[in-house]
Amino acid sequence: MKNGGRALFALGILNFSLLIAACAIPQVPSRTVYEDPVNYVRLEEDPGVLPEWPPSHHAHPAAISPDTLRTILSGLKIQEHRIAPQRWIQGDAPLVPAFTDEQVALLSVQLAEALAEAKYDERVTFYLSQPQTSAKRIITSGGLYVQDSELHFLLGNWQIVYGIPTYGMIYDRRYPMRPTAAKGFDLFFEQPEAVKHVKSSWIDGLFANSTDELVLDLTKIKHADPAPTAAPVT
Repeated sequence: MKNGGRALFALGILNFSLLIAACAIPQVPSRTVYEDPVNYVRLEEDPGVLPEWPPSHHAHPAAISPDTLRTILSGLKIQEHRIAPQRWIQGDAPLVPAFTDEQVALLSVQLAEALAEAKYDERVTFYLSQPQTSAKRIITSGGLYVQDSELHFLLGNWQIVYGIPTYGMIYDRRYPMRPTAAKGFDLFFEQPEAVKHVKSSWIDGLFANSTDELVLDLTKIKHADPAPTAAPVT
């Protein structure tokens, strides 16, 4: 091969390497708190926290009991997002639980542990998966953090059918707080007095992005009374 041919060959290899590097999925700095074959809870750096600006720091580590998180997770509800013309014709969609009992049992313990380990510049993220085939799964994912006495809870995906692309880039596990498809749901909490209302733009409301995050006042969370026990029969 002549020198000119070698140079062109080397240039081609370099361009191909750069292309592969550009397409690679960037790593998210994180620490795993819990992981099994289909689910995980982890701590990842929050890019919105600036070390030199204390007001942006999270109130971590945070001591929130599994019982409190169980109350919160059980009280989160999902409603299909419908714009005004749809509501005129179909009415409002029913509210359904955001998490199953099994998911609540898992997350309430693992999220409590993660919040207790979190640093001021970390947020807690979670990923729940139900495999359907070798290339498809139903995912629910999101994240949370604490500031002052408020819990910020964001649901990135809810029961979304995710198909692994043929080129193998698995975004859903890498970025649990990012939606893998257009959001078609609104997130509610069954104790509205504990919800802090946050302003959002009209375009967020149009694309169901205004109510995918809840800010809950932890001092106003009411715990369910324990079930009464029957008196012993004598």
